[in-house]
Amino acid sequence: MKDGTRTFLVAVALVFAMSVGGQRAAAQSSASDETKRQAKHLVSPKFPELAKKLSLSGAVRIEVTIAPDCTVKHTRVLGGHPLLAASAEEAAQKSTFEPASKETIEIIEFKF
Repeated sequence: MKDGTRTFLVAVALVFAMSVGGQRAAAQSSASDETKRQAKHLVSPKFPELAKKLSLSGAVRIEVTIAPDCTVKHTRVLGGHPLLAASAEEAAQKSTFEPASKETIEIIEFKF
């Protein structure tokens, strides 16, 4: 293949990949906007004593599955220090959210 043809094909492939990737990202962000549920009562996590002694800080991300009746059905730690995660997960389980017609999944971030 000639260098000019190869360069043209690579350019076409890049333009195609960028356009497909951009459409996928837009669809994901608009879907999360539609299902965003506001917290009615977001419980603050307790700062664990050991974490205080070790001067730990940071954020913990928790995925919560919320039932239509506003209660949290399931939680899963997505990231954060393990000493902080247990307290954050407990707080997320005690939180309540606005009602909805179906079960939704949200992500909560607690900062310590």
